[in-house]
Amino acid sequence: MAHGYLQKFASDETKVCSAGVETHGLNPGAVATMAEDGIDISSHTSNHVDEYSDINFDLILTVCDNAKERCPVLPSSAKKVHFNFPDPAKFVGTEEEKKMEFRRVRNLIKEFCKDLLEQNP
Repeated sequence: MAHGYLQKFASDETKVCSAGVETHGLNPGAVATMAEDGIDISSHTSNHVDEYSDINFDLILTVCDNAKERCPVLPSSAKKVHFNFPDPAKFVGTEEEKKMEFRRVRNLIKEFCKDLLEQNP
């Protein structure tokens, strides 16, 4: 979800890459929730962070404590930013409650991404 918002809000010359410490595909709940806000992430891929070890990034963002703790040290002088968002995929409740949790987390991520790009143009 962060990749979708960063891509939407960033300047045209900004390249956004996303990866995780595990690859497991896109969560259908995330895809549907982002589509509700007009952002299609259905073509995004689930990449492993090791795929980007040769890139000298300007900014590295981690969005959960698990990723921050397990992310390898990338040889980069990049600014590092961390925010621990709740994982809506782990939320337990009814289908409607799960949708509401995805929306709540999506909105947190959206505001965070706007603020991040304002502070780091």
